[in-house]
Amino acid sequence: MKVLVAVKRVVDYNVKVRPKADGSDVDIANVKMSINPFCEIAVEEAVRLKEKGVVSEIVAVSMGPKQCQEQIRTALALGADRGILVETDEELQPLAVAKCLKAIVDKEEPQMVILGKQSIDGDNNQTGQMLAALTGMAQGTFASEVVVEDGSVKVTREIDGGLQTVELKLPAVVTTDLRLNEPRYASLPNIMKAKKKPLDTTSPADLGVDIAPRTKTLKVEPPAERQAGVKVADVAELVDKLKNEAKVI
Repeated sequence: MKVLVAVKRVVDYNVKVRPKADGSDVDIANVKMSINPFCEIAVEEAVRLKEKGVVSEIVAVSMGPKQCQEQIRTALALGADRGILVETDEELQPLAVAKCLKAIVDKEEPQMVILGKQSIDGDNNQTGQMLAALTGMAQGTFASEVVVEDGSVKVTREIDGGLQTVELKLPAVVTTDLRLNEPRYASLPNIMKAKKKPLDTTSPADLGVDIAPRTKTLKVEPPAERQAGVKVADVAELVDKLKNEAKVI
């Protein structure tokens, strides 16, 4: 069984992001970049399924500038077998990513596609659902447990009321949540081996995909700083301030 795993290049989660001086975008100059944490969980789940003998091949896919090869190599070091880079310097929005993934799915014909439920930069939580709609695959989102057996996959997903388990016929799209697993660290020998694993490069034009953006970013600015709190002497004063100053009651 072949699994396709999407990995996205994002600003490292330990870095405090800041907007550019002109407010046009987030400043990523000289900033540490890494795999989106949810994508890392997706890679780990695919590797665990391979270790159980369920999966025979893992294909890691990333989209963006040439530097995205770094994140694909990281996925290869974690256990993926080969990589595909859809290289472009244009802005990629969720629909464009889903269309590119759909073209790769048509070519590779995987039995499962595993993605992070969202990226920590855009926080859109859209690509997995769009891909499922475009391919006609079943989808299991926000997975906290994945079990593959007898041509189907059982996905335990987190919902407001607790946990819900759905059974999907393969092929299927699964998006990962934080509690699905804890990603491993890549060992030095595996990092060296990853350099020799195959990595193919293509482009949206080669895939026949229009990546023109559907929305436009008008301005990027940091959130307003929170005002300092105040101490009150008793409940009566608290109620008075909530009623007359904050006007929330």
